[in-house]
Amino acid sequence: MVKEKDNKKEQEIVSAPPTGFQVIWREFLKDKVAMFSLIVMVVTIFGVFIASLFFDPAEVMKVSLRNKYAPPSSTHWLGADIGGSDILGQLIIGAKNSLLIAIAITLITGITGIFIGLACGYFGGWIDNMFMRIIDFFITLPSLMIIIVFITIVPKYTVFTFILIISIFGWTGIARLIRSKSLSESRRDYVNASKTLGTNDFVIIFKEVMPNISSILIVEATLSFAGNIGIETGLTYLGFGLPPSTPSLGTLVAYANNPLVMSTYWWVWLPAALFILILMLSINYVGQALRRAADAKQRLG
Repeated sequence: MVKEKDNKKEQEIVSAPPTGFQVIWREFLKDKVAMFSLIVMVVTIFGVFIASLFFDPAEVMKVSLRNKYAPPSSTHWLGADIGGSDILGQLIIGAKNSLLIAIAITLITGITGIFIGLACGYFGGWIDNMFMRIIDFFITLPSLMIIIVFITIVPKYTVFTFILIISIFGWTGIARLIRSKSLSESRRDYVNASKTLGTNDFVIIFKEVMPNISSILIVEATLSFAGNIGIETGLTYLGFGLPPSTPSLGTLVAYANNPLVMSTYWWVWLPAALFILILMLSINYVGQALRRAADAKQRLG
């Protein structure tokens, strides 16, 4: 009898479907490149935030014409720019600024998109029709050009304003994705059973539907994070992002617009360009692994 019970327990353990995080972990174990990228991404992000504690922004941006375009040395490990400001300090603080802005935009657009997408997919009807027409309108707009116009005309332009303007146009894609997933999920038997039992709609949405699409949320948040880093650095590179007095990866890369700097003073722009390249590739490989894990979890049910 004891052996039969043990065998039944083993069968139950074997037959139990893996959780979402177990599927994700297995996918990373299978893909060594994705695992290495995850390590690089985590170390880079945490390293930037820890290293930024040892740099004073005012001191880093201090002008010293004697050190104009100073090459890498023991004083300036990555050299100095046209104003003699330390490139390493600008790289660390600029990366922290870019990451914080990207995280803020990802959180705002993610939360907004998830709420609207879940509401549209679950309730349907006039709620779905209203928000989908709004989303269709936003998608037809040339968002990047409108963002640049807003940044140009808004008085007393600040980092908060910059985050808010980008977030206004960034939630639509997430909302459409979540809406399509929750639309199919809301038609399943467990949702209908909960409705029959009189369970509150918001309880069903956030405790039953949302956990079942959590893997998709993780994938979308990861890829959106990479995209938001690109938007911030790209706009700053074009001169419509953070002001020149605030360190940013885009500001450092923009030095390459000068042919002399690009060919002779490579240490001014190359570290920031390599940082963006490595971080973007790492996030991309991690996002691909998460997407495969989400597809595998969906197949497993």
